[in-house]
Amino acid sequence: MRFLPIVSILAFSLTTAAAAQSSGEAEKGGGKAGKSVEALHKEAVAEEAEAGWARAPVEEREVVTRHSIRVGGKTLDYEATAGTLTLRNAVGKPEASIFYTAYTLDGTKPGTKRPIMFFFNGGPGSASLWLHMGSFGPMRLTTGNPEYVRPAPFDFGPNPDTLLGKTDLVFIDAPGAGYSRPVRDAKPSDFYGVDQDVDAFTRAILRYVTKFGRWNSPKFLLGESYGTLRSGALAYQLQDRGMALNGVILLSSIMNYGVRQPGFDQIYLTYLPSYAATAWYHDQLPNRPASVEEAVAAARQFAEGPYAAALAKGQTISLEERDAVASQMSELTGLPVDFIKRANLRVDLSRFRKELLRDERLTVGRFDSRYTGVDVDAAGESPDFDASSEAISGAYIGSLNGYLTHQLGYETDMTYRLSARDAPGFEWDWSHEAPGTRREQTTPNTAVDLSVAMRTNPYLKVLSLNGYYDMATPFYGTEYDLRHMMLEPAQQGNLEFLYYPAGHMTYLNPEALRQMRVDLGRFIDEAVAEARSATPPQPPAIAAP
Repeated sequence: MRFLPIVSILAFSLTTAAAAQSSGEAEKGGGKAGKSVEALHKEAVAEEAEAGWARAPVEEREVVTRHSIRVGGKTLDYEATAGTLTLRNAVGKPEASIFYTAYTLDGTKPGTKRPIMFFFNGGPGSASLWLHMGSFGPMRLTTGNPEYVRPAPFDFGPNPDTLLGKTDLVFIDAPGAGYSRPVRDAKPSDFYGVDQDVDAFTRAILRYVTKFGRWNSPKFLLGESYGTLRSGALAYQLQDRGMALNGVILLSSIMNYGVRQPGFDQIYLTYLPSYAATAWYHDQLPNRPASVEEAVAAARQFAEGPYAAALAKGQTISLEERDAVASQMSELTGLPVDFIKRANLRVDLSRFRKELLRDERLTVGRFDSRYTGVDVDAAGESPDFDASSEAISGAYIGSLNGYLTHQLGYETDMTYRLSARDAPGFEWDWSHEAPGTRREQTTPNTAVDLSVAMRTNPYLKVLSLNGYYDMATPFYGTEYDLRHMMLEPAQQGNLEFLYYPAGHMTYLNPEALRQMRVDLGRFIDEAVAEARSATPPQPPAIAAP
């Protein structure tokens, strides 16, 4: 009997085991062995196609360019940084790449005491291009008051109303919008929701402040539209994670979505002063006051008194009271009495926009009711489109795309999304866990969060900026939400309201923009000065030990 050498036996055993393991993996689908040529070809094609996809960078990018601008007789030299911030979870795993554009004065170093302001639009899911291209950056798209912005070439250039002389500026795109994206295996749903979105912005701002050494800078937020709802919760979250703010600016606010649910009459009270302002602008009032302020004051008084009492009675209102209220509404809004009565005293926004100038075969805008549009016919109960939105979108989009690439030098194969809604899978989670509440809100009201932040930070100042002709987020609704934060008289001194003859994007009006720049400059100066004082402007709502 012949015996194989021991080495040969071992080699044979190892080879057999390896073959068995390979076979097992093939059976489980873990390897390529046993796969058909067709399957392997499909995998190769898929991998090649995926390799060509435009993706957000996991590693943070910065593209820095240097510029100068003349403002108020002074030359401001500044750096523009177009870049990304990588959001990581608690164990350091990357989850999102957040795109931003920052403007800082030359010579600004880590540890500086120079103020910094973070800007963002709303949506939810909107990119920041509207504020970036139209408000307080060093470059701006020039617009009229009101007028349709002409096609290219656009009137885009230095902004004499930039805030760069007072504060550094950072414009942030929401996850899924602009060039901001989830990365690796993170899902869009990880960021698409009230609280998920606030968490992402909280981490982005904390990351920026840490990376660029801005912890010692006075810090401000400026949010527009849904960005104001974000700001309320963001102010609380930043404070809860160790960053106390100096100021929050709320531009064209919607803090509380609950009042917009069907069956609640508050929304009709909310719209009435904006209807009055719009009717005043278009000369539709039978006894037109001398100013829009007078028209609005009369509408406020009516809304808080007879109108609120009438709506509260619902279907039990008497015919006499209904007729009297309808007559008063007609005088304030320019709408026909019979139309108001047929609507049960409750005129929806779309119906108002269609009805006010129906005899002229015109509709009025939603974002800015000074704009008028022409529908296919003068029948129907709602406009075919929002004239104020169509008037400016093309110029803003075109200006931003050219500016980022050719002037700031940020090159990418990605598409700059106007909104996260432009990609598949957008579904917003509207629930919100507000501080100090026992139940989760099904529709958010972050005035609750802002109230807590103001009570516990006696230096936190809040400035509400409003356009009289904004019917997307009417100013009377903002007044209602912020005046129901139930602040004590001492803390109410940190809350201020200002109004401008403009719409939702108040900065479209060059005169309003100029006044806002002055108002914000004062606000920044006051907030910074008070933060340096040993005595806070308002006492904190916490007991002394």
